[in-house]
Amino acid sequence: MWEALHDGPVNHPDAAARPFDALLCDFDGVIRFHDTAEQARLERAFKLGEGATARLALSQELMMPAVLGEITCEEWEASLLPALTKLTRSAERAAQLAAAFIGAGSRADETVCALLEQVRDLVPVVLVTNATTRLEDDLDELGLCCAFDEVVSSARVGVAKPDRRIYEIAAEQAGVPVGRCLFVDDRLANVEAARKVGMQAVHFRRPDDLRKALAPLLDGIAHSSSSS
Repeated sequence: MWEALHDGPVNHPDAAARPFDALLCDFDGVIRFHDTAEQARLERAFKLGEGATARLALSQELMMPAVLGEITCEEWEASLLPALTKLTRSAERAAQLAAAFIGAGSRADETVCALLEQVRDLVPVVLVTNATTRLEDDLDELGLCCAFDEVVSSARVGVAKPDRRIYEIAAEQAGVPVGRCLFVDDRLANVEAARKVGMQAVHFRRPDDLRKALAPLLDGIAHSSSSS
C-alpha cells in the first residue's frame, strides 16, 4: 500500500540493514508550533500565570471529548469561553483570551519537515496525533496535506495517545510490525507508552533529537549509495 503512494522508483535500502521500517511522528510540538505572544501578553496583563489559557483549554475535561471525536473542534472552542470566564471572573477578559488562543498563528518547522521528506523516500511516514476534527484543514493550511503516507487522527479513530491501541492502529496503517516502528513525540508519557507497546521511541525536544534518531537510516543509505 505504501509503495503505491509514490511515483517513480524508490531507493529501498536492504531491509535487514534498516534500523526501522516506519516512522510514526507526532504533530504539535514536533512539526507544528503556535505563536503564543499575544496570549502571553494578555495573561501577563490579567495577572495570570503564563500558559494558563493553554492549560485550561488542553485540560482533560475540556479537550478529551474533542480529541476522541465526541464533539467537534467548534464545540470544544465554544467551551473555552465559560471556562475562561470562571477563571478570570470577567466575560470580556475571557473573550480576549479565547480569541487569542483560537486565532494564534502556526508554522511548520522547516528542518523537521525536510527530515521527514528524506525519510519518506526510504520508509513510510505516518502522522500520529491527538487531534480535533479540524486536523485535515490544519494540514492543508500548512501545505502538509500530502506530506505523510498515512494520517492517524485520534478524533477519527476514537482513541488517543497514550492508549496502546492508537500505536497499533498506526503500525497497521504503515504495514509494519510495532517492533519495527520508530515513534517520535514531544510528550514523554506518549514516548514511554510507545516503548511499552514494543516500538523504538524518541522524546523530541529539538530538531537535533530527530536528526540523531534518523541518522542510522539516512547515513546508512548515503554510505551504501557511495559504495555502490
